[in-house]
Amino acid sequence: MTKNTNIRISLPAVCFVWQIAMIILFGVFVRYDEESDTHWIEHKRRKNISTNLENDFYYRYPSFQDVHVMIFVGFGFLMTFLKRYSFGGVGFNFLIAAFGIQWALLMQGWFHHLDSDDWKIKIGIENLINADFCVAGCLIAYGACLGKVSPVQLMVLTLFGVTLFAVEEYIILELLYAKDAGGSMVIHTFGAYYGLTISRILYRPLLSQSKNYQGSVYHSDVFAMIGTLFLWMFWPSFNSAIADHGDGQHRAVINTYLTLASSVLTAFAVSSLSQKHGKLDMVHIQNATLAGGVAMGTAAEFMITPYGSLIVGFCSGIVSTLGYLYLTPFMEKTLKIQYTCGIHNLHGMPGVIGGIVGAITAASASESVYGKEGLINTFDFKDAVANRTVSIQGGHQAAGLCVAIAFGLAGGALVGGILKLPIWGDPADANCFDDEVYWEVPEDEDENIPASRHLDMNHISTK
Repeated sequence: MTKNTNIRISLPAVCFVWQIAMIILFGVFVRYDEESDTHWIEHKRRKNISTNLENDFYYRYPSFQDVHVMIFVGFGFLMTFLKRYSFGGVGFNFLIAAFGIQWALLMQGWFHHLDSDDWKIKIGIENLINADFCVAGCLIAYGACLGKVSPVQLMVLTLFGVTLFAVEEYIILELLYAKDAGGSMVIHTFGAYYGLTISRILYRPLLSQSKNYQGSVYHSDVFAMIGTLFLWMFWPSFNSAIADHGDGQHRAVINTYLTLASSVLTAFAVSSLSQKHGKLDMVHIQNATLAGGVAMGTAAEFMITPYGSLIVGFCSGIVSTLGYLYLTPFMEKTLKIQYTCGIHNLHGMPGVIGGIVGAITAASASESVYGKEGLINTFDFKDAVANRTVSIQGGHQAAGLCVAIAFGLAGGALVGGILKLPIWGDPADANCFDDEVYWEVPEDEDENIPASRHLDMNHISTK
């Protein structure tokens, strides 16, 4: 069933050892922040802050809840399209996300929230949101390897992915002072190129021998569409969750809402135009309709205007759908990149578009559009970057995009080499995309359900 049949030992060992390590590290380093501690009211009084001010929890929790649903339900069900790998799609998504959020709280805490006085990481509701963001990058990378790797390999991918994410996030947000509220660069671009590079390193020339290669059936595509709808509905919360309270957060919701709506229409249009009889391809509808949310991530809280948001969605929906039609087959046949889900079309290219849109919007910002105080607050032109101009900010935004791509490519090459070692219990080529390798699977009631057009050569790797 697998190249290395030690999964009964390796998976429990990794889960137990790493969870015990998390308990120890949390015991040493992690404490509640001031607003989640029982001494919160006393702290407010000592600093002469009104005790009537609401705890940040009440502002952030609704957004956290939406983002959390996206991570565990949206991403999970989006990966259930394979006809014999739905357990693995949603189940391993659950596993690596649960581990990843713990490791992310530590890694991001060490870089962003370590208290130099007592060397403790103080966590609150915003930390939980950022940990979910961090895990999203790893789940994007998982999409490139879906059905081809073992759960132990996925845990290793997540361990290194979270670490790399924390470093590139620190460089982009804290050293370059780039703005990226919805993570077009930090999350989507990094996650996509991290996963694509790993997939290239793990290339299997005989993978097409798998009886379930890229196959879906009617009900598996319906389940995947559930994931799409959850992601689509909650994406405004994703892009606005850590934006500043008030107008910035309000703008992020509006901009994302409009961009998503626009990308749906163009995805449907291009999908229909691409087929001889105008029929729609569910692959495009499941994925390209979300491209607008990715592309609006960086500029979400900027004054991009409502019609500007529609333009971004219009373009990203077209680019994403065309990617499924032309770029994915090229990448597999010519570049030898086998990626199960179309992460380059949904996350990679729209993420790059988002980074470019953010850089242009920042560089063209002006007091006449934002107002003097609005310009300072939107781009944080204070403290360490008090004298920064909008043109310099635009340059730093572009530099942030380059950092995200570089970390994705270099990190993916490193981790791909590690995952290629023959010790992880990965499935043999003929057994890829099959839940029976790692799961107890009940007997199908109907083994004769016809496979969908995913098996057509024109749709190979169109996820």
